[in-house]
Amino acid sequence: MSPRKFFVGGNWKMNGDKKSLGELIHTLNTAKLNPDTEVVCGAPAIYLDFARSKLDAKIGVAAQNCYKVAKGAFTGEISPAMIKDCGVHWVILGHSERRHVFGESDELIGQKVAHALESGLGVIACIGEKLDEREAGITEKVVFAQTKVIADNVKDWSKVVLAYEPVWAIGTGKTASPQQAQEVHDKLRQWVKANVSEDVANSVRIIYGGSVTGATCKELGSQKDVDGFLVGGASLKPEFVEIINARA
Repeated sequence: MSPRKFFVGGNWKMNGDKKSLGELIHTLNTAKLNPDTEVVCGAPAIYLDFARSKLDAKIGVAAQNCYKVAKGAFTGEISPAMIKDCGVHWVILGHSERRHVFGESDELIGQKVAHALESGLGVIACIGEKLDEREAGITEKVVFAQTKVIADNVKDWSKVVLAYEPVWAIGTGKTASPQQAQEVHDKLRQWVKANVSEDVANSVRIIYGGSVTGATCKELGSQKDVDGFLVGGASLKPEFVEIINARA
């Protein structure tokens, strides 16, 4: 079995309120979770404190975004320093919605990754191609370019999880087949080996995101280079427990 600890992130996106998230947190706190899986929940910024205070200590919490400096005149933004002050240790950066809905560039995402890591946060760094890019046969070119900008800003890889999320599979109900996912994950690991180091390639966790459900998680999770998941919609439902336990 892979020496890499299986990692399951739940990205709640802009969903939930104290009542529904409180119920979800109760479900997670009382469920039997595979102790060999690292679990992190990505809460909306306004609920980071709430999630961290209510969730069992064995479950991590992530912010869904942050800015590239510690403080200043940046209305509406939050910084890694603030995230850490809430007892939260992770941040999701470069999610396709940040890239494609909010127009974040590779360069900005790279700067955010560098600052978050310098501040001591763990980073779930997202990459992935759009449907037209896959159909044009440039999946590798796109994800390698995105990965390079992230890699150029990483000194300590132990704090980084790479999340491959084909944009065409996010929230669409279309999941990459286990073989499609494995193929890209394998190529990404080869890229890291060639451009960073063999040690990092062997140890970095590359997780899959894109319509992961209780029904699809077992076969996806059994692929050699799939080290976990970043789960959207299903992370708000009790089936998130099944996904966490995909390798149990």
